[in-house]
Amino acid sequence: MKVVVFDTNVLLDLFVFNDFRALHLKQALIESKIDALATPATLEEFADVIARPLFSLDQAQQEQILLQWQGLARVLDDKELLKSPWLCQDPDDQVFLDLAFTAKPCTLISKDNEVLRFANKAVLEQILITADYTAITL
Repeated sequence: MKVVVFDTNVLLDLFVFNDFRALHLKQALIESKIDALATPATLEEFADVIARPLFSLDQAQQEQILLQWQGLARVLDDKELLKSPWLCQDPDDQVFLDLAFTAKPCTLISKDNEVLRFANKAVLEQILITADYTAITL
């Protein structure tokens, strides 16, 4: 089973926007065809992001989205993550690199340029960092 880490911006496409490009990933999650990883820190960031007024989600919608993601993800303890050799400017992004580094071999799907810039280095560690929603063969 493919191990996958979804950055927050991708989770928005999966659970808030229901982006048609990501529907196959959401279906794969629901059918347990991929092993999606999260940590308490990534869950907290996602909760913080979907609570922003920009998304116009009421409390019940936010809770439903967060519970759905928590039910589909395998949550690892933040304290048990290995530190990746790549350092992000944004500590909120660093946890995704650390999570992918801990779980290697895996795929980290992100649309964040700060994360994507490590793609060439990460491939040497058996980590595919990509913005391509079709990069995972199911």
